[in-house]
Amino acid sequence: MRARIMLWIRRLWRTPGFRISAFAAAALLIAFIAPFVHQTIPDSLIERFSRDAVLPILTILASSMLAVTTFSLGAMTSAFRSAASQATPRVYNILMQDMTTLNVMSVFVGAFLFSLSAIVMFRAGFYGESGAVIVFALTVVCIVMIVIAILRWIAHLSRLGGLDHTLGMVEEAAVPPLTRLAEQRHFGARPADEAPRVPTGATPLISPVTGFVQFISISEMHSRLESEDARLWVTAAPGAWVLKGEPVAFVTGMTEVDDLMDNFTLGERRTTEQDGRFGIIVLSEVASRALSPGINDPGTAIDVIHRVERVLWNMGAQMSDPGRDRDVKFPRIIIGTVSAEDLLQDGLSSLMHDGGGRYDVMSQVLKTTTRLARSDWAELAEAAAKAKQSALDIIDRRVTDEDARASLRRKADEA
Repeated sequence: MRARIMLWIRRLWRTPGFRISAFAAAALLIAFIAPFVHQTIPDSLIERFSRDAVLPILTILASSMLAVTTFSLGAMTSAFRSAASQATPRVYNILMQDMTTLNVMSVFVGAFLFSLSAIVMFRAGFYGESGAVIVFALTVVCIVMIVIAILRWIAHLSRLGGLDHTLGMVEEAAVPPLTRLAEQRHFGARPADEAPRVPTGATPLISPVTGFVQFISISEMHSRLESEDARLWVTAAPGAWVLKGEPVAFVTGMTEVDDLMDNFTLGERRTTEQDGRFGIIVLSEVASRALSPGINDPGTAIDVIHRVERVLWNMGAQMSDPGRDRDVKFPRIIIGTVSAEDLLQDGLSSLMHDGGGRYDVMSQVLKTTTRLARSDWAELAEAAAKAKQSALDIIDRRVTDEDARASLRRKADEA
């Protein structure tokens, strides 16, 4: 349960409404606390910074921040929808977790609510003369935060919604789950290819809803299994689609297994908390759309190939690190994992199908697979060699010019 609580807290913090509301609540709290910390205010400051000096500034802040917030919200939603339309709808939820945008919007809304609440409390007589000094100091701090936020927002708006920014965010979202898989290949559980198959008579753990497996609380589930000397085979790893009434796992050694389902988080869409393949799939979707006849943008497809190569090459370096943790921490849980072949197919298969007849795209695919075949991670090297052969087979079928085919084969050998 603790892991699920932390999961929901992280998700809430990345939610625009919650993050903005948290900053706004903090601003309101500061406005209400200000009158109670006036004992140490010198008389000279009270005479200099009276309510007449503070109220005009607060009024300007309240009116301007409302306009800025409204404009920024419109710009954000328009940019995100544009990015989703030119890339793939799957990027929208990733873009909605753009921390720069969320932080800037939080500052704008927080400044608006702080200034508005301070004006109301001044008019209601809640602030005395010493309270005005505190509010003035907080207003100066608020102005500094607004200036910094505006400068960041101006720089960010020039990239927001652009395809390069979108691809960068997708790549950034794809890296953490793959890094965690490299650190603990099977989430610390026992690998399915090194364990016995599900025994006959094992009790199925039935999914109560239809959806994607988003997160599995491995450590907490293992503690329960250990207390009852039981074992569990996960048949629906993170990213798998399951129907209501279908098993997500099988258990032996336990009769009451319904509460184990609390360790599985299912939802309507795939997420990147534990799903190592999702980010690569989204990158591939962007490339496939770029290669569609209506868009015809091979440059974006080549950019995606470079990003997929970078992600997999870095993962290969982590997987082949001699100091990598290979210990099985949760031996009572057996689970499959993402293979290098899966990741390469997710990243390149659709792209090769859609761009198989293009010289520039297939040339880059051959270079990428040739370089990945030199990875120190043997599994990736083997998968890349297979992918390279698949690319050559597609070239033989789709590229009609003999000179182009010969040139592509030379490039594959030279890479």
